[in-house]
Amino acid sequence: MKSDVNSDEKSKSDSENYTISSSVDLSKSDDELSMADISRKNANPVSFVSYAIVLLIAIIFPYWAGRTLAAQSTTWVINHTSFLSPIGVLFISWIITVSLFTCIAMAVIEPKQWIWRCALIVFLAFEQFIAGLCLLRLSFWYSTHVVYGSAASLANAANLGIISAGLSVAVFAILFVGLLVVVPKKSKLNVFTRSWASFILFFTIEVIAIIIVIFGGFMTAM
Repeated sequence: MKSDVNSDEKSKSDSENYTISSSVDLSKSDDELSMADISRKNANPVSFVSYAIVLLIAIIFPYWAGRTLAAQSTTWVINHTSFLSPIGVLFISWIITVSLFTCIAMAVIEPKQWIWRCALIVFLAFEQFIAGLCLLRLSFWYSTHVVYGSAASLANAANLGIISAGLSVAVFAILFVGLLVVVPKKSKLNVFTRSWASFILFFTIEVIAIIIVIFGGFMTAM
C-alpha cells in the first residue's frame, strides 16, 4: 500500500516536471526563447495580483476621500486653498496628469523597472484625489458652482488641467496610430514612431493643449 502511494506521488511529480519542461525549456537562454516563453518564464501571478489590488485602491480611495471632503468639509477646503491661483491649480493638475500618463508609457516600455510602476501609483492617487475634490466630469461647471459657489474657479481650473491632459493623450494616440498605418517602414517620417520621437510629440501636444486652455478664453470663462 505504501509503495503504491509513493509510486503515485512519483508519477505525479514526474507529470508536473514534464508539464513545466514541455511548456518552457529552462535550459535555454532568453535569446533562444520566444516572447511568449520569456513572459511565461518570468511570470509572477502573486506580484501581478498584488499590484492590481494596489492600483484599484489608488483609483477608488483617493477619489472617495476627495469627494467626501468636497461634500462634507466644503468650508474647510475653501479656506485652505484660498491662497492658490487658478493658473497655479491648472498647472498642478496638468503636471500630475501628464506625469501619470508618462509613467504608464514607461511602465509599458520598461516593464522590469518597478520605479515606474510605483510612480504610476503615486501620480494616479494624486490625480484621483484632485478629481474627487473638484467633482471632475465633462459638465463640471454646474457641479462645482453648486458645491463651491464663488470659489469654484479653483476646482474648474483643476478640472481643465486634467481634461486637457487627457484629451491630448487621445490626440497623440490617433496621430501615433495614423503614423504606424500610413507611413511606410522605409520612409524618413517613420522616425516619429520611435520611442524618443514619440515622447517629444506627446509632450509637444500636451504643451499646445495647456497653452490653448490658458490663452483660449477657458480661464476667463470661469
